[in-house]
Amino acid sequence: MLDVKILSYPTHAANKPIAMIPNCAATRHIHFALDGSGPAEFEAPSLEDWPKVTWTPAADARRVNLDALTRTQVAAWKPGETLLLSGKLLTGRDAAHKRIQDMLDQGQKLPVDFTNRVIYYVGPVDPVGSEVVGPAGPTTATRMDKFVETMLAKTGLIAMVGKGERGPVAIEAIRKHKAASLVAVGGAAYLVAKAIRKSRVLAFADLGMEAIYEFEVKDMPVTVAVDANGASVHQTGPADWRKKIVELKIPVHAA
Repeated sequence: MLDVKILSYPTHAANKPIAMIPNCAATRHIHFALDGSGPAEFEAPSLEDWPKVTWTPAADARRVNLDALTRTQVAAWKPGETLLLSGKLLTGRDAAHKRIQDMLDQGQKLPVDFTNRVIYYVGPVDPVGSEVVGPAGPTTATRMDKFVETMLAKTGLIAMVGKGERGPVAIEAIRKHKAASLVAVGGAAYLVAKAIRKSRVLAFADLGMEAIYEFEVKDMPVTVAVDANGASVHQTGPADWRKKIVELKIPVHAA
């Protein structure tokens, strides 16, 4: 590839058949012009201009103790249900999953015990000042779909946290091994980090932000995306709403 012309437009990259993203899709943008008079200077926005954000968990949210999680408990989760995760949560993204798969293929012992554990697809940003961890929002779960069968069959992992839907291969592996896939809120990385009380690197430190961390979390809100039976909220949700639209006689107009 010798040359790329990029036409920008306010839309999510997932809605485009072809997209080139020079950085994470969550990166915010600013437009400016250089007129030769000197460097461009920008003033950081005042936090006082933003509304105060408060959050409390719903009364019917299911509290989950990650340190005593069992497959029986996972089997009881339902698509669309809100969970509040507390306890020790592992992390891992593309690079960590690839290294785990390579180690297993070579018969090597893994540096982390995944038995009855939950992994969060995240590459946390370095902390600043007194922060435990920087922004720690979920990455796209489908990128790890090709590793799901290996992780569930060979490591003892029983649940995963990411963002977005899972593909057919991952859903079948989840159903086969009676595991679950959960989604955290995308685009709210700073707020998600508020649930993290402690953070430490367990393995693959050379991978930087893609190392395997262990977070200690308190009431981290997630939603069940795929349950142990392979039911996906990304499939059941739209179907339920199509039915409600008919029953409630909600008018639908073509764009």
